[in-house]
Amino acid sequence: MSVYEPVRTTPELDRLWRRGAEFFGSRVPIMCGAMTWISDPHLVATFSNLGGFASLAGGNMPPELFAASIDATRALTDRPFGANIIVIAPNYRAHLDICCEKRLSHIFFAGSIPRQSEVEQARASGAKVICFASAGSIAERMIGYGADALILEGSEAGGHIGHVSTTVLLQEVLFPYAERLPIFVAGGIADGRMVGHLCLMGAAGAQLGTRFVVADECLAHPAFKQAFIKARSREAIATPQYSSKLPVVAVRALNNGAMQRFGELQLDLLRKVEAGEINRQDAQFEVEKYWVGSLREGAVAGDVDRGSLMAGQSVGLVTRTQPLREILQQLVDEAHAAVAGARGRLEA
Repeated sequence: MSVYEPVRTTPELDRLWRRGAEFFGSRVPIMCGAMTWISDPHLVATFSNLGGFASLAGGNMPPELFAASIDATRALTDRPFGANIIVIAPNYRAHLDICCEKRLSHIFFAGSIPRQSEVEQARASGAKVICFASAGSIAERMIGYGADALILEGSEAGGHIGHVSTTVLLQEVLFPYAERLPIFVAGGIADGRMVGHLCLMGAAGAQLGTRFVVADECLAHPAFKQAFIKARSREAIATPQYSSKLPVVAVRALNNGAMQRFGELQLDLLRKVEAGEINRQDAQFEVEKYWVGSLREGAVAGDVDRGSLMAGQSVGLVTRTQPLREILQQLVDEAHAAVAGARGRLEA
């Protein structure tokens, strides 16, 4: 079997998730969520070659490196892939311009709410625009701005998160809006049976991140992967916001020294904001710089104490490393079993 042969699916699943697969131009509407320092050209291209859909993580990558990453991914796959750009990152505007200049097929706006003009710029380049919706009101606004699809991501997810759980967002976003445009679900998903049931509920597909960190093809440090395998779900905690004077996006990660130091950094930045030593926007940039650097220490250098271990609560369902093909095929097979089981219960 060729390493680039897509995973096997079934006619029943093909019918169920046709909308999501056609939206991405992929065999299956299962996404590998964009993860800073992890979603590199190798992982993104491999995932797309296997029939899923993956995105490069813009983070706060230097613009020239971000552009080179797009080119490197295109050299490894002829399948569609996207880029996830962070609205609150200092290099965000440059990243958006690069995505448009490179005629990327899919652009994901993450981290905060993009301006309507930015959504329009992305669509004018020919890209399909995907925005995150952490509430019904945000979903309505993003649809009004021209988003082609939405991702509802519950607070169970890893990395930067919203404040509402997946089960509530299903009711607040998926059910009211699924007929209007494709909606993909993320946050706390590691089992294909969940993917199958979400599609039965009206989702166009699902996004996973934590599960793919332990793929053999993922270039994250072995110590980083082992921390995931050993962790329990309850050990993936979210950071608090200490004061509205310094709004920060909550981050979910395994509890370690990096999480404790972030609390100290936030308090120090609050003091500086109150003293007029730094403005709020620059303080927020300092927060993002901390997480980008700390995540590099964990994911790349393998320092599992000082480095951030961003993980979703689904980390408790991660038990071993596996080839990426095996993980993706397992998810598809589990989804098929869930759909078949639901049909059997209805017929009974």
